[in-house]
Amino acid sequence: MADRARWERLLGDGIGEGGGGGRPARPPGRVSSAVLSTAWYRFRATFRQRRGGYLAIVLLLGLVGGVALGAVAGARRTQSSYPVYLASTHPSDLQVFDAFLNPALGAAETRGYRPSTPRRIAALRYVESESTVVGFDANIDQLQGVHLRVGPGAKPPSIEGPTGTEYFDRDAVTLVSGRLPDLADPHEAVLNAQAEQELGLHVGSVLTVTLNSDAELLSGANNPPPAATLRVRLVGLVVFPQSVVTDDYDALGGAEVLITPAATRRIDLCCATYSYSALVVAGGHEAAVESELARVIPGKLLAAVGFERAAPVVGLADRAIEPESIALAVFGGLAALAALVIVGQVIGRQRRIEGNDLDTMRALGAGPATMLAEATMGSMAAVVAGALLAAVVAFLCSPLFPLGPVRPVYPYMFGWDWTVLGLGFLVFVVVLLAVALLLAVRLAPERVRRRAQASERPSAVGRAVASSGLSAPAMTGVRFALESVGDREAVPVRSAILGASLAILVIVSTVTFGASLNSLISRPPLYGWNWNYALFSGFAGDEDLPAHLAEGFLAHDPYVTAASGAYFSSASIDGQRIQVIGMNPGAAVQPPVSSGTDLRASNEIVLGVSDMAALGTHLGATLVVQTGRGHAARLVVAGTATMPAIMGPGMGYGGIIDFSLIPPAIRNAQGNTIPGPQVFFVRTKGGDSAGALRSLAAVSEEINNSDSDRPADGATAVLRPEVIVNSSSIETIPTVLGAGLGGGAVVALGITLIASVRRRRRDLAIMRTLGLSGRQLATVVAWQATTAVAIGTVVGVPLGILVGRLLWDVFANGIHAIPAPTVPALTVTVIAVGSLVLANVVAALPGRIAARTPAGLLLRAE
Repeated sequence: MADRARWERLLGDGIGEGGGGGRPARPPGRVSSAVLSTAWYRFRATFRQRRGGYLAIVLLLGLVGGVALGAVAGARRTQSSYPVYLASTHPSDLQVFDAFLNPALGAAETRGYRPSTPRRIAALRYVESESTVVGFDANIDQLQGVHLRVGPGAKPPSIEGPTGTEYFDRDAVTLVSGRLPDLADPHEAVLNAQAEQELGLHVGSVLTVTLNSDAELLSGANNPPPAATLRVRLVGLVVFPQSVVTDDYDALGGAEVLITPAATRRIDLCCATYSYSALVVAGGHEAAVESELARVIPGKLLAAVGFERAAPVVGLADRAIEPESIALAVFGGLAALAALVIVGQVIGRQRRIEGNDLDTMRALGAGPATMLAEATMGSMAAVVAGALLAAVVAFLCSPLFPLGPVRPVYPYMFGWDWTVLGLGFLVFVVVLLAVALLLAVRLAPERVRRRAQASERPSAVGRAVASSGLSAPAMTGVRFALESVGDREAVPVRSAILGASLAILVIVSTVTFGASLNSLISRPPLYGWNWNYALFSGFAGDEDLPAHLAEGFLAHDPYVTAASGAYFSSASIDGQRIQVIGMNPGAAVQPPVSSGTDLRASNEIVLGVSDMAALGTHLGATLVVQTGRGHAARLVVAGTATMPAIMGPGMGYGGIIDFSLIPPAIRNAQGNTIPGPQVFFVRTKGGDSAGALRSLAAVSEEINNSDSDRPADGATAVLRPEVIVNSSSIETIPTVLGAGLGGGAVVALGITLIASVRRRRRDLAIMRTLGLSGRQLATVVAWQATTAVAIGTVVGVPLGILVGRLLWDVFANGIHAIPAPTVPALTVTVIAVGSLVLANVVAALPGRIAARTPAGLLLRAE
């Protein structure tokens, strides 16, 4: 009685906000204070009986919303993972080769390392620091009679060593296992982790490294005696910053042993093959330094190898990682939508349960402001708590990210993304506040009475169902699914059908996307590998295959149906340097074109889509292409192609030109006695087969037996680009997405059915009185669930297929693959049938509740 008296006093003091009922109008400040006081009092007084509903809001929003925010934050963390990692390694701004043991690049290039050149580079204006790395042409034998496993087309591990602390404080390697070497110990070294299993090495392996002198290498003598020998023990496995994200082609030459400065200084003057300088440049002056380097480094060497900055490497990594981050962001957005739908349904259910007191409050003089405050205070407090919990859950999920190749070396465990978590919190609160306000207005007493009066007239749905000839339980279940009564006990049938449609749409679009991804992975022509095998020259294509000799052997091979040679180089177009493949115009085997035609004439060029966009050009345009110092040609853009993982930074980058436009010195950079292509693209009968691979291995051996340089290195099957290499991370996302959304749909359907049973207790009790058994009442609920899900299936399946195909087209075009969406008909059918089966499973518990409806107890009030 005391609580009721206090409630009436509060109502009398301020809820008649408009001065109705003969009361004088209150000042606005006093009205607001009274409204809040009354709403707060009612919230405290009814909290115990409503806390279950509030707890459901907090937990559902916290968990489902937390997964959503965690996925979106994880997408951002994944996309930015490589720049964040790279910054932790203290990267240099510019790298340039300053010596290369190859007379074809100029008379001066008879030494692989000249100490005077790095000193001159360090003295250049704007160069703040310079670090030198020396590479060696060395042979490695593992002790105890175990030799390295180097596969066809792959390079043996390269041997590099800094003269200072490069790779240990600047461009620092990341330790994976073991320890870093003692820089003063010439007998310790580390190996990059990517090559550990491929080569059969491990921490503790002892290597014997034999080296030839520069003079011996230039003499052309076969197997000269070693000029120096090193014996080193591998003390650790590391990851080099530039090789974190690689395609299969880069992996062929990715094995590297890093020796200490103490070891480097013992052999750099006698046995170096090349050296390069890593520079830290005063802010924004890289172009000026590049210009001055042209006066220090021989022109042919600079034309052949150019400069290397961090930006292209970062861009390559970002493009390779982007599909994973996009998939994560889509998952997060759909999970957030599911959270909003599910929590919105719970708020609606809570609002309807609380609505039984609205008529009493109105009768006691409650005005619109008080009714609105009372309707939203509890739900919004739960929403705010749930949104805060979602942010915490998302933070706790952050160690799961980033996905992809950077994850093993990412320097930070936890991450708080203020942008995602802050905006996500606001979106949840604002949207669900709008839902609560809308429901409060919709369930106002006047509106409820009007809908109740309107519902007294038979609906078109009711008339159609009544004339359908269905059994009584089936007819009633269909009406329950499609028809909402007009009083406050109304069941949210529209939201139930919308939720089922949305869930099925998302699941079908997800499996369509996943099937298209699997199709892309399993069909190499879609990502530029328009042949079966690549027959490489030595050191993964660094040397030359003798053109006529190789062509003759391939032409007589019974498995080969077509083969075309290709050269690797680079070209400058409007100041932009791109990687190019040199081929014969009209070659039988070329990368697949996505528009226009392939290379058919010597005055044509075929470009990757991204390079075409970056150049601002179009099909039919004429470009001035410079392939070496003094070598320029005017070429017409004939088409765009999906570039293979055989060179260049990705499927949309690079170009194809006539090989004769590449200067001979660049085509034959290793100085082979019989020059020719670096690789042959080979198509074989019946596709990939063990017989074809053995036959090509025999061709490789025949070439080596016929050429003293032994330039052939064997044939390899498909080499995947970075995006495809990282597809294992992407493949799991559709599965998780489908499972998550399916789980959310099941929860939402279960909540709706339980709410329906509770709100239809009067109808169920009447049917029980009229003779329906408990089993028939359970059948009513099953028909209700089946009807809602059947409509969702009819709507969601075709829309899901359409959305999945559209998403795949956008995705494939974004990574410059050839779009070929795949619809998994069997899987979609299983989803449609499984949805109906699952609906009946979910309906079991609400059906059990309905079957136990006590007719006498509920009808006593009548």
